[in-house]
Amino acid sequence: MPPAPPWRVFKDAAPDGATAADDGPEHRPYLIGPAERDVVNAALHLRRPLLVTGHPGTGKSSLADALAHELSLGPVLRWSVNSRSRLADALYRYDAVGRLREANLPRHQDGSDPGIGRFIRLGALGTALVPGDHPRVLLVDELDKGDVDLPNDLLTVFEEGRFEIPELARLPEGEDVVRVYAARGSDTVPVRRGVVRCREFPVVVITSNGEREFPPAFLRRCLRLDLPDPDERRLRAIVAAHLGEEALPRVDDLVRTFLARRAPGELATDQLLNAAFLRLGGVDLDAEGLLDAVLHRLGGAL
Repeated sequence: MPPAPPWRVFKDAAPDGATAADDGPEHRPYLIGPAERDVVNAALHLRRPLLVTGHPGTGKSSLADALAHELSLGPVLRWSVNSRSRLADALYRYDAVGRLREANLPRHQDGSDPGIGRFIRLGALGTALVPGDHPRVLLVDELDKGDVDLPNDLLTVFEEGRFEIPELARLPEGEDVVRVYAARGSDTVPVRRGVVRCREFPVVVITSNGEREFPPAFLRRCLRLDLPDPDERRLRAIVAAHLGEEALPRVDDLVRTFLARRAPGELATDQLLNAAFLRLGGVDLDAEGLLDAVLHRLGGAL
């Protein structure tokens, strides 16, 4: 197998072979303009969600990874939204069937009752609201693909920085603190009287492809950032950041071809990086149909 592109090299697995909590591609350089940087900094100062829009490939989702890396806030918590997504799933899940099954087993053993915390796992949003020494970075990816009421459902959580787990709030006295699983892995976190309340509001990056508008009440609580398509100077800087300055002379024609073919939303920057990586690896992109396969249009029929 040939070596993978730098942006497709993933972090090592955990020592026991399980998936590491912060697995994913290694951090790569992230370039952003001064105007966009100011909006990001304002959102950080105000502790407000950042609503990021832009065409595919402009770096909307990667912004969350860049913030987590630059601010040393740990792995990004990710909630990928689709038409079936519910706020409750992003907060926590309770495996009632699993608890019932295990609760019946000890009757034939020592009579003990398995703790309810073993059957509760926080979602990405729920984990982001767990109080800690530093805020976490939460990526809410493609919110516009969710139900029309989902943005309004988020408002209370974003404003109050808390939510309740009813299954824990109903527990009797003496069970004030229950440890439940975080979003990933085997780590557990304490929950007191069924309430998860953040100490510092997480760094929230919400992406949207602009497929529909959000309610004014939701927009009022966010700072909006529209990432522009990179111009020729930015494209060259991106190629140099990922593949080295020495790569630029060898891919100059690819940059020009990319710009000539690009229409709003038609091509993504990572397609140019793919073509440049193949060129530098000795691949003949002039072979019939190969460049078209790499720089294929993102919209319309294939």
